[in-house]
Amino acid sequence: KRTDFRFTVNGPDGKPVTRYTPLHGKKLHLIIARRDLSGFQHLHPTEAGGGVWTIPLTLPDPGAYRFFTDVQPEGAPKQLTLGTDITAPGDYEPTPLPAPAQVAEVDGYEVRLDGALVPGRSSKITLTVSKDGRPVTDLEPYLEAYGHLVALRDRDLAYLHVHPDGEPGDGRTEPGPSITFYAEVPSTGTYRLYLDFQHQGKVRTAEFTATAGAGQAVPAQDDHGGGDHRHAD
Repeated sequence: KRTDFRFTVNGPDGKPVTRYTPLHGKKLHLIIARRDLSGFQHLHPTEAGGGVWTIPLTLPDPGAYRFFTDVQPEGAPKQLTLGTDITAPGDYEPTPLPAPAQVAEVDGYEVRLDGALVPGRSSKITLTVSKDGRPVTDLEPYLEAYGHLVALRDRDLAYLHVHPDGEPGDGRTEPGPSITFYAEVPSTGTYRLYLDFQHQGKVRTAEFTATAGAGQAVPAQDDHGGGDHRHAD
């Protein structure tokens, strides 16, 4: 059922934060996924006043969902990712995680994943968008980029929000068909990747399962340049 979901982000003083530094055109990004990594949503709530955020929200199935907020309160030195669990009541039936695959289909689009995740170091990931067998070369800017990539680790939902190499209007980044990212995963394991891209006025999400092989793991809370923001629970 559709719900008027409301929440606050509280500061160290316990009071709701009311002033933010925008991140990719928005003051707050809300990322939602069920604990089995299904039901992904990337939303942008509106401010209702007094530090309260609101969004019409429908959780499709029963179960525990992880809610992440990407924010940078005004005066904070860097972006923060905060997370909490919200439960939708009912009989929870987990969906098996799809097997790793290089190609995902969504609304008639085909997205190909090239590159491998290597724990502990920056990994180049390229996602190429096509439709009806033809490369899509007129992707549209969405949140100041041609694509946004979120990665969640299976089981504990360690979180990475990765932004692409280059941006619209920089004189070197083409509007497709390929979008390149540099991601650093903190450990070996299985990850679910979610690519948001916009074409012909609509945002679509392509989803992949990827496995990170052997390598030197690094703590998930460490900082990494290049727009890779990590959060582990």
